[in-house]
Amino acid sequence: MMMESMAANLTKKVLARGALANGGARRLLSASRGAFGVRPEGPEFNGFPLKNEEAYRLFFEDDNGRTISPWHDVPLYVNKEQRIVNFINEIPRGSVEKMEIATDEELNPIKQDTKKGKLRLYPFQSLVNYGCLPQTWEDPEHKDASTGMLGDNDPVDVVEVGSKVAEMGAIYPVKVLGILGMIDEGEMDWKTIAIAADDPLAEHINTVADLEREMPGKVKSIVDWFKFYKMPDGKPENEFAFDDQAKDEAFAMDVIELTYKSWENTSNVTKAGLWKP
Repeated sequence: MMMESMAANLTKKVLARGALANGGARRLLSASRGAFGVRPEGPEFNGFPLKNEEAYRLFFEDDNGRTISPWHDVPLYVNKEQRIVNFINEIPRGSVEKMEIATDEELNPIKQDTKKGKLRLYPFQSLVNYGCLPQTWEDPEHKDASTGMLGDNDPVDVVEVGSKVAEMGAIYPVKVLGILGMIDEGEMDWKTIAIAADDPLAEHINTVADLEREMPGKVKSIVDWFKFYKMPDGKPENEFAFDDQAKDEAFAMDVIELTYKSWENTSNVTKAGLWKP
């Protein structure tokens, strides 16, 4: 009887709009020029969202309860001159679940990536809070002038090196320090290096050189993580442009501005099979 009762409770139903597990209040997340909340939808068990299910989605809401796209509706720039941009955290530091914004789904919720019908897990824990920049897009038709590679059809990735572990779906301002030019299976896959703007070390870290002084070996460990993470599945080592070295903050801001301009071209974004209102 107990097993029958548990099976009956394990129903796949959508969570009510605006509700969190066990009646918890909608969590608001601060970002520049607005507040954003999250709303899980998908399978649940006794009020708890089943995050390890393919149908799980994390939607975003503004402070009026309107469902928004984190990719398209959250502003990129907070203070362009000071290199402060908004960051959307998809994968908290220490996690192994490969979560990502669903760029081809309406309103772009966060979901877990799949491959060959299975939910994807990293072989190593994430070393950083890992996510992306809103309102950016690496155009697969654009050949990068510095590497000759085409874009990977995704928002620009961010490795956020601050001291706090951010929750999945957290949106907050970060300071851009530099950028890594990863080449993933022949596609350009930029990794912006940034630190939370309110991190205790943020006032001391403004460049990649500063980061190396305060966190020796941090950039190399990030490069190695991305080089090796596909190898346990039998794939070759990922490559990095620029002899595995990070480019500086000015170069990073140029990449961000270029991908922002690419994102502004709605017809190109939708032509690439992605959702944009």
